[in-house]
Amino acid sequence: MRTLPPAAGPGPTCERPVGLSARDLPADVVVGAHSHEWGQLTYAADGMLRVSADGGSWIVPPQRAIWIAPHVEHEVTLLEAARLTPLRVHATRAPFPGENCRVVEVGALLRELIAALVTGGDGLPERRAALLGELILDELAQAPTRPIRVPLPRDKRLLHLCRALMEAPGDSRTLGEWARAAGASERTLARLFETELGMSFGQWRRQVRLAHGASLIARGMPLWQVAEQLGYASQSAFTAMFRKTFGAPPSAYFAAGLT
Repeated sequence: MRTLPPAAGPGPTCERPVGLSARDLPADVVVGAHSHEWGQLTYAADGMLRVSADGGSWIVPPQRAIWIAPHVEHEVTLLEAARLTPLRVHATRAPFPGENCRVVEVGALLRELIAALVTGGDGLPERRAALLGELILDELAQAPTRPIRVPLPRDKRLLHLCRALMEAPGDSRTLGEWARAAGASERTLARLFETELGMSFGQWRRQVRLAHGASLIARGMPLWQVAEQLGYASQSAFTAMFRKTFGAPPSAYFAAGLT
């Protein structure tokens, strides 16, 4: 993967509390760990992102975005080619006070407001830019939250394993096989999963697979293909695990707008 710096450009101001810096990026590019004085809504109208921040990781499809508070270090990985459109929000206008990160649904109105800022670019009249910013902040504060968070460890050995599995969620290797590759004992890794993440290896891998699965379903991928890509023996096996975790099968879950 190729690592890039964050996009340059001026931050938001009190007069213009919301700004953005859109750029087209290919798949397998990482915007390296960084932070800002302002808050940021990390969003792409197409393509899929993985955002790591505040000790966790989120898979973010086009229908979602993630709020990152000022001064919170974060890293963005492009899982698909996308136009990355991070909204910069003045620190005094944070829509979710006291929250470092929040995943929200990007509804039709919010999506169109962001598109209007992108289309206008630097030539957008100051008054119109300010009005669009106010509407975006009002809509953002009311957006439904859609969290599927995967916790990340601090231990470097375990973090390396976790990142590798997140790159290939369908990998079916056992913890013992991962341990041999990591140069650690299976017992050590099992203990680290429990102490650092509060769950077993199997539970954590299930979280990763469900996070990826929910995002793939949201993008319209057939269930059988999602199950196959994530290493499940059948569509019914994936559906059973989805139901066990979320209390409903994928069809009902998505029809109810719960993603």
